[in-house]
Amino acid sequence: QVQVAESGGGLVQAGGSLRLSCAASGRTFGNYAMGWFRQAPGKEREVVAFISWSGSSTAYADSVKGRFTISRDNSKNTVYLQMSSLKPEDTAVYFCAADGQIRRRYGPTLANHYEYDYWGQGIQVTVSS
Repeated sequence: QVQVAESGGGLVQAGGSLRLSCAASGRTFGNYAMGWFRQAPGKEREVVAFISWSGSSTAYADSVKGRFTISRDNSKNTVYLQMSSLKPEDTAVYFCAADGQIRRRYGPTLANHYEYDYWGQGIQVTVSS
């Protein structure tokens, strides 16, 4: 059974930084793309960033481009989201998600939440002004 679990959230002041981690277990981590999504109160879940199974390709939402960095360490079965220059509008519950298709060809479909089969429980990130 595949399990995905986020850690590293919390409260930070605007302009500050946080690093989210996501540990996955239950299958060969390095064979699957991973994504980070977020959902603010009253809003739909939106993609933040995603990374190919090999780690060689990444993509970001326009709202976080230049401020957030997604990376993965396949030896540790972990994907990271480094968040810098945080803004109050980054406040949301952040979810880590694991692709259900082995070695999926990298492309824009990975921005769609329904492409992911396994989700963490979510972790709160609050940015105060």
